[in-house]
Amino acid sequence: MIFRIDADDGLAIYDQIVRQVKYAVASGTLAPGEWIPSVRELARQLTVNPNTIQRAYQQLQADGVLEPVRGRGLAVCRTAVRACVAERQALVLERLEQVVAEAVQGGVAPDDLRTLFERSVRKVMRGGTAEAG
Repeated sequence: MIFRIDADDGLAIYDQIVRQVKYAVASGTLAPGEWIPSVRELARQLTVNPNTIQRAYQQLQADGVLEPVRGRGLAVCRTAVRACVAERQALVLERLEQVVAEAVQGGVAPDDLRTLFERSVRKVMRGGTAEAG
């Protein structure tokens, strides 16, 4: 798995790591039982403080996504997929609700909003970005 950190994201680096691991588990990129990079290895890869990685890993353990395996490191919990899928869906729903609320406040009709949403989905599925026209 390749992590991407965006210093301009507005989200703390450890939160970005937590979110990326959960999304990877939800999508099947990280499978139950799969090992994740050590704190030192990931800190070196991302050029961030190891304490930041440790904090992310502790949060992922507390959330039941990762589990320590004695003498080996951290692995994805066998029960993590369902929780990660549910969390990803909740986050996407929250973001969609924000967009819908903004559109409705701006006077966009429900049918026009549906059309815009469908156009956005088609564009993204073709490999473009929804923002680019």
